Amino acid sequence: MSGGGADSRSVAEKLFAIADAFAGRESLGLTEIASRARLPLSTAHRLVREWVAWGGLVRGDDGRYRVGMRLWRLGVRQPTALRLRRIAMPYLEDLLEATGEHVHLAVRDGLGAIYLERLSGPGAVPVISDVGSRLPLHATGVGLVLLAHAPIEVFDEVLASGPRKYLPNTLTEERDLRRRLAEIRSFGISTSVEELTSGAFSVAAPVRDATGEVVAAVSIIAHVERVAEPQFALGVRMAARGISSALGYRPQGE
Repeated sequence: MSGGGADSRSVAEKLFAIADAFAGRESLGLTEIASRARLPLSTAHRLVREWVAWGGLVRGDDGRYRVGMRLWRLGVRQPTALRLRRIAMPYLEDLLEATGEHVHLAVRDGLGAIYLERLSGPGAVPVISDVGSRLPLHATGVGLVLLAHAPIEVFDEVLASGPRKYLPNTLTEERDLRRRLAEIRSFGISTSVEELTSGAFSVAAPVRDATGEVVAAVSIIAHVERVAEPQFALGVRMAARGISSALGYRPQGE
């Protein structure tokens, strides 16, 4: 363990330290987990195996670990997430009926966007997002909205992490990202075309709580051939405003 000396933490505290190691990280290798949790590699290996057996972590084909669905499901049972999903559902269902494409509700977790809900039409464009997915902020419509309204240090961390260029349209340079985030704050909406998934575009808008803080983002992901259709941007704006209003948000002047 880094720092030397005996580790007086209980087994539970060490397990929690492993969970905390994933804050702001989509995936970690075993050595990274041990370092971030301040554990010997052998101890980290043993406890990570316990996490995997329980379903709190999953090991990918690349040998790296990610947060598992069982741990995520525990998180969304907490009252705030449950209330957000419940309030948002009628608006998400309306969007699905109007477009027949994918409709998402997501919140920020560190440098990723976690999808709390996804509704999909039978002919919707193939995408990798699903309930419980954690995708990068810089490459997703909901993620860019959440990043645009996050503290500046989150943006600095995204840049420091070396954002991945998934497709030619994915923005990874600081100047390009700063300009995009400023546009999102100015226009209140994000439109992303083939930045994470080929053949798809995303329209997303922020959801605010009673204090005015952006707590979530709602989006539609649709076939890129439909990008010029006006109902997507209008529908997402209306859904975001409806959810925000139900959460107690009142724009200044109202």
